[in-house]
Amino acid sequence: MRRSGVADLPLHGGRVPSWLATRMTQLGTGITEAIVRDYGTSGFLSRLSDPFWFQALGAVMGMDWHSSGITTSVMGALKRGLAPRADDLGLYICGGRGRFSRNTPNELRTISERRGFDADALVRTSRLTARIDNNAIADGFQIYLHNFVVTSDGEWAVVQQGLNDQTAMARRYHWHSPAVRDFVSEPHTGIVGESQGTIVNLVDAQARPAQSALLEIAHERPEKTLQAARHLKLPSHHDVRPKDVDLKRLGSVLAVAYERDLHDFAELLLLENLGPRTLQSLALVAEVVHGAPSRFADPARFSFAHGGKDRHPFPVPLKTYDESINVLRTALDAARVGDKEKLDGFRRLDQFVKSVENALQPEVDFDAVLAHENAISASLNGRSVFDDQPRRTFYNPRQRTLF
Repeated sequence: MRRSGVADLPLHGGRVPSWLATRMTQLGTGITEAIVRDYGTSGFLSRLSDPFWFQALGAVMGMDWHSSGITTSVMGALKRGLAPRADDLGLYICGGRGRFSRNTPNELRTISERRGFDADALVRTSRLTARIDNNAIADGFQIYLHNFVVTSDGEWAVVQQGLNDQTAMARRYHWHSPAVRDFVSEPHTGIVGESQGTIVNLVDAQARPAQSALLEIAHERPEKTLQAARHLKLPSHHDVRPKDVDLKRLGSVLAVAYERDLHDFAELLLLENLGPRTLQSLALVAEVVHGAPSRFADPARFSFAHGGKDRHPFPVPLKTYDESINVLRTALDAARVGDKEKLDGFRRLDQFVKSVENALQPEVDFDAVLAHENAISASLNGRSVFDDQPRRTFYNPRQRTLF
């Protein structure tokens, strides 16, 4: 077993409103289906195991680009959306937050009975990854979310998250089985994060004597010494700033969307009659599906697909979001009956945006982009969680009026 990544995220309260949760389920399911179609379930597990890709996925789905809430909301959306298609896709998501995480063993046993897995081995792996991140690495984070994802071939990935009340930070841990290496080829050699005093790391190479003794007592010895992997650390500020985004890459997306000649060619690739705002979103969705690992170093850039529920970088454009879902779902449905042209258009669009980036290296005025998005927000039915709060009414006894 290898841990494939770690992400440090600011703790973020609040909830995901139903109008966004429903759309996240639809878009996340569509993105997963597209990845499985082109890269198989192993390809999806590899992506899921990368903290940078995971954060970009949450951002493109309309969640707050930097917060801990992405983990719960993304995994919840994927579990809801993929459950009806689990047998067809060969992809099963177990566990969740709190009491749902404790139900992981029962879910794994139920799936194992249907698929012929070694239930005891999967349950043991699930518990071992949780114990290592919660106990063997005494870094101050207590696990409260655990998702175990397994394919029909028996390959697995784990996404789990712990919190530290004192620092108001969350830490997400990613794991994948040894057979899945196509997305992240080498693990890191240590855990990287903010200094919080002395950390007892019982999975460090120098702790082999203690590690061996403890694992022998528990009768659970991993194949290799476990070490941390790709590390993502996001800032505490909520707003998206120019330093959070690769402006050249964002510029290539906007150029393809808004420059007429480039836009017309991009439309031809997708075989759709699309407005520039929808094309902008679909270009970022296409990159989530087809992009290489190096493309996700700036997950904040993907929030320019469908905004954020807290208005960062702008309110969620529901009209555009629904069009993105419709285009992707239409392409997936066509591919099921043998017409792959539309779904393959996403790959062609991703390649075209990269060619524009390399050939033209377009620059983007970050402030102008934000001003434009906020200016058109109302026309795209832009919405945030603040719009869901009931308006307070006060009574003025002197004037006998409500205000």
